[in-house]
Amino acid sequence: MSTNLAQQLREGTTKSHSMAENVSFVKSFLGGVVDKKSYRKLVANLFFIYDAIEEEIERNKNHTVVKAIYFPELYRKNSLIQDLIYYYGENWDELVQPSSATQVYVNRIHKIGITNPELLVAHSYTRYIGDLSGGQILKKIAQNAMQLSDNLGTSFYDFDLIENEQLFKDQYRKSLNNIPLTKLQIEQIIAEANIAFNLNMKIFQELNSNFIKIMLMLLLGSVNNLRKKFS
Repeated sequence: MSTNLAQQLREGTTKSHSMAENVSFVKSFLGGVVDKKSYRKLVANLFFIYDAIEEEIERNKNHTVVKAIYFPELYRKNSLIQDLIYYYGENWDELVQPSSATQVYVNRIHKIGITNPELLVAHSYTRYIGDLSGGQILKKIAQNAMQLSDNLGTSFYDFDLIENEQLFKDQYRKSLNNIPLTKLQIEQIIAEANIAFNLNMKIFQELNSNFIKIMLMLLLGSVNNLRKKFS
């Protein structure tokens, strides 16, 4: 019997999804304004998040609920490593660390992986299906805004192991709907998906703060140069 979990997740996270999209960093990104330093920090943060998600999914892949969303072809860790090499160099792992908000996110994933593995469904749905659905649009924005070429720096958006994205999403939704869940478990998964959106929003807010600082530094630098020029 279908639980219609896919639709319940979509409807139950509508408000959180909208709030995350309205964070200034996200709005600037969608508008084609992308600061490379902020973006590479985002890539680093995403690496730590997906590293945690994929570690916990692998550890719980035989769990009654988790095995329904066990799709290694979705994994982003190796793609993110390719992007980190592009933005930071071969020694990227010595240069990146999770931001404060990212560490909170990572801790949450590991906690539920140990205590409530079924809640990993919420994080898988929130991250992977979002990436798969809007990935190519975001890739084009990033390429145009940062003048990237030859797919360098945008491996994150490429799902090379998925031939037909629409067919895969249909398969994923079907798997979600067929997970044997109680009403309470469904409510908990939807609540966790809203937590996931909130955790993502905190990361975007951090990046927005960094972006503003960079713009202010550039502005102050321009003002100082003008003062020197006319003094």
